[in-house]
Amino acid sequence: MNWVQIVVQGGLLGGLYALFAIGLSLSFGIMRLVNIAHGDLIVLSAYIGLMVINATGVHPVATLIVVVPVMFVLGYVLQRALLNQTLTGGLLPPLLVTFGISVIIENVLLQGFGADNRRLQAGAIETSSFEIGGLAVGVYPLIVFATAVVCIAGLQLLFYRTALGRAFRATSDDAETAELMGIDNRHLYALGLGIAMVFTALAGILMAIRTNFDPAAGPIRLIFAFEAVIIGGLGSLWGTLLGGMVLGIAQAIGAALSPTWQILAGHIAFLIILLVRPSGFFPRTRD
Repeated sequence: MNWVQIVVQGGLLGGLYALFAIGLSLSFGIMRLVNIAHGDLIVLSAYIGLMVINATGVHPVATLIVVVPVMFVLGYVLQRALLNQTLTGGLLPPLLVTFGISVIIENVLLQGFGADNRRLQAGAIETSSFEIGGLAVGVYPLIVFATAVVCIAGLQLLFYRTALGRAFRATSDDAETAELMGIDNRHLYALGLGIAMVFTALAGILMAIRTNFDPAAGPIRLIFAFEAVIIGGLGSLWGTLLGGMVLGIAQAIGAALSPTWQILAGHIAFLIILLVRPSGFFPRTRD
């Protein structure tokens, strides 16, 4: 058994989990919002991509031209019209509202598309691979991992090199003071969820090319995203990538030992890290 090969494949899988987690990390980092509907929004993105393909016949990646703006607008409207009203009532109201959104999305998808598994076909790139030092590396997993790195690097630039990023960080640290300085928190929060939904859309399409999905697939994606965020440390985008890689490697090792251990191994790794480092590897510290 080639353990180096297993670790490499698991690390590349972690890129997809990092993409799952980016939107969740942004929601919590900016608004302190734990979005229970996050996994279902990933699946919703995949179904929107499926509808675009059925209507136009374009390549799955090309559906992002439609899916990304649709999800951005959906995120903005959800936050501005609904979720902003829940942020002042403590932790419970956002949890209940986003849980309700999750149930609605799942049932609407079930009514509209049925319970059958679907998948977006991207052609030969799904199975293409090349060798490096005797290791077989899948082209598509490598592209997904590189996409995650580029997305996180872009967000780092946004948050630390732009005026919008400074506004996000100021609002996250002290919303009341930021509002006194002229920042419209309601608009900024809505913009934050809209940006989070851009990465949710990207994660949904890339997931749908890699694996099957159905209306009930959202909760497990939420769990993967949550575990990646916690392992990496709340508020750390690069930590989210590391968390996704740890989760992916643990699952790959579990699958190598026994196919029934794949998902369980990831959960066990999460619990062990939670016991050893409850705040994750790179929690964001405040001055």
